[in-house]
Amino acid sequence: MSSRPEPRMVGVKAPAKINLQLAVGPKADDGFHPLTTVFQAVSLWETVIASPRDDDKITVTVDAHPTVHIEGIPLDEDNLAVRAAKAVAERFGVPNGIDLRIVKSVPVAGGMAGGSADAAAALVASSEAWGVGATRTELTELAVGLGSDVPFCLHGHTAVGVGRGDVLTPAMTKGELHWVIATQASGLSTASVYEEFDRSIDSGDRLAREHHIDEELMTALRAGDPVGVAERMSNDLQDAALVLAPHLRRVLEAAEDSGALGAIVSGSGPTVLALARSRQHALAVAAGLTASDTADAVLVASGPVSGATVIATDEE
Repeated sequence: MSSRPEPRMVGVKAPAKINLQLAVGPKADDGFHPLTTVFQAVSLWETVIASPRDDDKITVTVDAHPTVHIEGIPLDEDNLAVRAAKAVAERFGVPNGIDLRIVKSVPVAGGMAGGSADAAAALVASSEAWGVGATRTELTELAVGLGSDVPFCLHGHTAVGVGRGDVLTPAMTKGELHWVIATQASGLSTASVYEEFDRSIDSGDRLAREHHIDEELMTALRAGDPVGVAERMSNDLQDAALVLAPHLRRVLEAAEDSGALGAIVSGSGPTVLALARSRQHALAVAAGLTASDTADAVLVASGPVSGATVIATDEE
């Protein structure tokens, strides 16, 4: 009979996500909106360091990159990373607790799935720290129960998502895309953005319609064509986000004035994504956006990148 390895400290990083296409259908009877989306994982990372405990407590602490504001992040069972560790413990019968230290680099409430990345990293970190031998398939099953974006943050790369965004199909891509990411200190509530989206449909301002993956977007991704990708990027939640945060129009305009190939609101906002031709071009666009003084922080990232990955920790 095999025994589990000795518990150990484990660090795991998981990426932010962006939506190159986000098509949203009208709210269904179950209260959720059917989504058709193209995800890409980008090189902004959430890191979770898991340290097993001798008792059964699960704790969480949060640190952050200087550009990330962490006020209001829950430090109890409302934290997705805590829920992820609990899910692993319950699934594999782990009697011990764990300390989770989160180091955030993804904007909070910025439409880039930072909390979901925390959960994905915590799934891998706690399963490795406890030595339960979980497979990626088993962790994916747990991820689905935690939130729509968690499975993608677990797997990364580029994928097509349907349903609630959690039914994933890997997408073929070529080369790298280079992104400029303009963040705001104050976030937008995803629920509020969806409420505004629903209002626009109910009032007739927006038509409820069936959605399909944009094949021209997929062709541009397979060809590694950033110009083609920029022309086909779309976000059905953008108008709702702009109603709730009108100043984002100035960010979009500043991105275009700075030479971006295209710019959209990321997910439910308020983060704005601008696509560049190359890393050097991205740095130039970032400089222009910074000078425009329309964002609280401007970052440069690339994608696609891998999903949740075990890393070395400074404590080891």
